[in-house]
Amino acid sequence: MRSTHTRRAAVAATAALALPVSLGLLAPVAHADGMSEPFGPACASVPKDGAGSFDGMASEPVATAASNNPALSTLVTAVKKAGLVDTLNNAKNATVFAPTNDAFAKIPKADLDKVLADKAQLTKILTYHVVGEKVAPDQLSKGEFKTLEGGMLTTTGSGEKFKVNDSADIVCGNVKTSNATVYIIDSVLMPKK
Repeated sequence: MRSTHTRRAAVAATAALALPVSLGLLAPVAHADGMSEPFGPACASVPKDGAGSFDGMASEPVATAASNNPALSTLVTAVKKAGLVDTLNNAKNATVFAPTNDAFAKIPKADLDKVLADKAQLTKILTYHVVGEKVAPDQLSKGEFKTLEGGMLTTTGSGEKFKVNDSADIVCGNVKTSNATVYIIDSVLMPKK
């Protein structure tokens, strides 16, 4: 009699746990590093709602999401000139290190115009900013990743302060789109020749 009661109690406890899970009532689990949300000083400038907000970007593929963020308009122009919109929007589980408009402004205008006019060079530079796998924040402290361009990029840092190739700071990281994770950076990365 006692074992029947114990078994019923175990079944009831299991059912009580299964119901909230099946209804999706439990809170999402954060990453082991504690960073499931976007992080970094530039995240404060992201709109709170609309297509350019974190929620808005999460529902769009990466190139479309970037086009909704005013701080990435130069990058979006470059992606269009290189013919990479469909490539990026159709990528699966990619990571994009996305330079801001200010990052592109660090390049002398004549040099930037020259690169924007050279589709092969532009494609090489832009695909160097894309990794063909999802990179989580906990992988950034000492990371090395192969890019779609074929070269390697490195990440270092801790907490919410990370550098890419020892030259670019991540100013807003772990931004989700429907097919990629985006780390917004303050410098354009240059592949090795």
